[in-house]
Amino acid sequence: MSLIHRAIGLALAGALVVLTGCNRPEPVQRQQSFVFGTLVEVTVYGEETTVVQQSLQTVLGEFDRLHRAWHPWEPGAMETINTALAMGRRVPIDAELAARIEDARKIAIASDHLFNPAIGNLVRLWGFHNDAFTPRLPEAGEQARLTRAQPRLTDLVIKDGKIHSTNPAVRIDLGGYAKGYALDLAAQRLREAGIRNALINIGGNVMALGRRGDRPWHIAIQHPRRPGILAELDLLDGEAVGTSGDYQRFFELKGKRYCHLLDPRSGGPVEHTQAITVLTAGAHAGVRSDALSKPLFVAGPHNWLAMAQNTGITHALRVDAHGHVTVTSALAARLKFAPDIPAPTSLP
Repeated sequence: MSLIHRAIGLALAGALVVLTGCNRPEPVQRQQSFVFGTLVEVTVYGEETTVVQQSLQTVLGEFDRLHRAWHPWEPGAMETINTALAMGRRVPIDAELAARIEDARKIAIASDHLFNPAIGNLVRLWGFHNDAFTPRLPEAGEQARLTRAQPRLTDLVIKDGKIHSTNPAVRIDLGGYAKGYALDLAAQRLREAGIRNALINIGGNVMALGRRGDRPWHIAIQHPRRPGILAELDLLDGEAVGTSGDYQRFFELKGKRYCHLLDPRSGGPVEHTQAITVLTAGAHAGVRSDALSKPLFVAGPHNWLAMAQNTGITHALRVDAHGHVTVTSALAARLKFAPDIPAPTSLP
């Protein structure tokens, strides 16, 4: 028996219902789309309709542009680059993508390469490159070969508008970075249009601008093993939340779960963690919320907190393989857990 599943890792809570208790519509406008292989939604509060509609179209257009250009498996700029890297050739790279790869490389180094967008070949080997994947185990020898090759972003050389790799095993997959960058870009575009209050949700990676009227934007963290929520959280202006979970993309084979989050050290799916949620603020909050949840997820029960501290994450929550919740004290002070959740362990 096997099971294949995809899900959004962080849900919008009841505070985002359009109608208030007075049965009068709130001044809320939203648009949805399906980009980056997931549902995206942008909600704007209290702005003039024409400006909002134009701005939302701009934002969704940016999402679609990034999806097409950066998709590692379909024709586009990233596929062209990856083909050239495998052949040892230099190929042109545009300035935006070059800057993002350089930024991702810094995060990879800071995380001891547990955040590793260079392991696209391992992602493909496990079948997680497709939206509809087949539950199967990869050939063990090929997994070992790709793991031994240790592809990393530090193998890339970007110079004079061109890119090449010193390691042909590198295949760039920015799936663990792109949604965060899209959050930051969307926030920038909305602010440029004069929109002050909005919530941007890209498949569970969420960023808040301003407030929802007289209260903060309110979100809920998805429970990783059942319908419903784990905890609720008010999200303040400029804050972003990112969740990495083994329930978002996985398959089950002979009663064992295999998730899409791979440990670069073993080349296989992580088994010790159900979910990691991080809260970030300030410059590049979107990128940091997306990218930095990955190395915390991979690091494991004895190292995730040290990884959080090393990468500047003070607000983090971990659900281990048995469902026990551990949360940093800074984030615990912000959360309201569901009534049926056993008391979490709070750490410094």
